[in-house]
Amino acid sequence: MITKFIVNVDDVGKRLDKFINLNFPDFSRSYIQSLIEQGKILQNGKIVKTGNRLKINDMIDVEIEKPKPILAVAEDIDFEIVYQDDDLLVINKPQGLVVHPCSTTKNGTLVNGLLAKVHNLSGINGILRPGIVHRLDKDTSGLMLVAKNDFAHKKLAEMIKNKEVERKYLALLSGVVWDNSGHIETFLSRDKKDRKKYAVSKSGKLAISNFNVVSRFEKATLVEFSLVTGRTHQIRVHSAYIGHPVVGDCLYGKADKSLKGQLLHSYFLKFKHPRNNKDFVFKINLPDYFQSYLNNLKPFVL
Repeated sequence: MITKFIVNVDDVGKRLDKFINLNFPDFSRSYIQSLIEQGKILQNGKIVKTGNRLKINDMIDVEIEKPKPILAVAEDIDFEIVYQDDDLLVINKPQGLVVHPCSTTKNGTLVNGLLAKVHNLSGINGILRPGIVHRLDKDTSGLMLVAKNDFAHKKLAEMIKNKEVERKYLALLSGVVWDNSGHIETFLSRDKKDRKKYAVSKSGKLAISNFNVVSRFEKATLVEFSLVTGRTHQIRVHSAYIGHPVVGDCLYGKADKSLKGQLLHSYFLKFKHPRNNKDFVFKINLPDYFQSYLNNLKPFVL
């Protein structure tokens, strides 16, 4: 079935993918973008880029079948609530836990666990991502913010956008990083050869990471990353970009048989409370498997 749209003056200048998202709000942005790339969404009969801008009277053809709806249900999922009040939670997400349901993971996610533990969650991100203000990759552990109402969600999302939320990560990188500190600034977009990956490119979204070396080992370096932007896979891509992928990262580096995923941990979170403007700082230790791995490394010797 093909659905047709004619672009009117109110939609002029909008990105094609965002326009489709407005007309099909139940579809994820990534799903819409994949349809555009497959040629199932055409602009004036032609395949165009997902970010192509609309002009008056453009003809948009959408050949689409609605995916079966996924419902997030409450489940008993093991994770730690570090702090909570009437507006928000700070949780410690374990490695291996997907944040929200999707077409490939319909249950067993953080959201399923939140629905079982928390009575109220913000509804801004819909039924599959209630309360989720920002995400961590499945195999990245550590601190995450969750909103319990729409007021807090809007405020926290705005703070993150304005770079008013300080997030720090600890990552064990492959090889010896010689610079004590560094600034990495690139543009990131989906890898054209592998849709699961992101890559440094001349276009895409600006991604900025700062890092400081914490300690060096014979064949690895413990690094603290401070995020200026929060792009998907940002630390993992930037680490690989400087030649030192995160240990255990099978997507951007090499898998480690002794690990279940990359050694990347969100250990520090600083922000002002969205309702009373009070300063909040949270800091947690490395998970046991991460610390155990460090304990078994040979020390760095010049």
